Amino acid sequence: MFDRLKEDIQSVFDRDPAARTSFEVLTTYPGLHAVMAHRLAHGLWKRNFKWLGRAVSNLARWLTGIEIHPGATIGRRFFIDHGMGVVIGETAVIGDDCTLYHGVTLGGTTWEKGKRHPTLGNDVVVGAGAKVLGPIKIGDGARIGSNAVVVKPVPANATVVGIPGRLVERRTAKDKAHREKLARKMGFDAYGATQDAPDPVANAINCMLDHVHVLESKMSRMCEVLKSMGYTDEDVELPELTSCEIVSTAEELHKLDGGEDEKEADER
Repeated sequence: MFDRLKEDIQSVFDRDPAARTSFEVLTTYPGLHAVMAHRLAHGLWKRNFKWLGRAVSNLARWLTGIEIHPGATIGRRFFIDHGMGVVIGETAVIGDDCTLYHGVTLGGTTWEKGKRHPTLGNDVVVGAGAKVLGPIKIGDGARIGSNAVVVKPVPANATVVGIPGRLVERRTAKDKAHREKLARKMGFDAYGATQDAPDPVANAINCMLDHVHVLESKMSRMCEVLKSMGYTDEDVELPELTSCEIVSTAEELHKLDGGEDEKEADER
């Protein structure tokens, strides 16, 4: 039991740069308190002391703002940062070295008995406000972005953002090695977000635009070949299709606006 507690305290130091001393972590971190209470409640639940397990769980919820059903299965070195508003359902399964932030829900989508909550693999990070719903599997090393709503399985080492959750990045073996190197230094990807994660909608539109550029070039060459063979037709002036990029962040939009303002100032 004390070995588990030491692991839980060390996991806080590994993932929260604000942690200073073991005493501070042990006495002031509600995420740690919730996990400790859950281990007691889960033990009672498995020994068929259902009401007592629920009572311990409810007391922990009142003290920490974190609701973990005593039937949920949680692995080692589980860390809930900040924690307020976290809800973990009865049939949820959480692997080792996972991190959850405030407002996360591991919930169900049916009133039927049986497995109805998600299963998280090892080393999963779920960002603030994210909702992972239904009996789905989240693969090892996955990252769920803040406020995402995930209702479909997520492969290992993937990043999911948006409503509904969309896969925006799947790490290669090389990427995984780089992540593991960073993990030794930082322990996790904060809030399940990566700095270079693209907007999936903007990325899809930009890919379509690239495809249109290629088609336009091929059509132009086909027309030239037909004309060289004697085919004549009325020339239709097409508007020039220049490179185009869909901006996905306010920062990029600000840069464009700033550039236009500077251009107008130069013209004046």
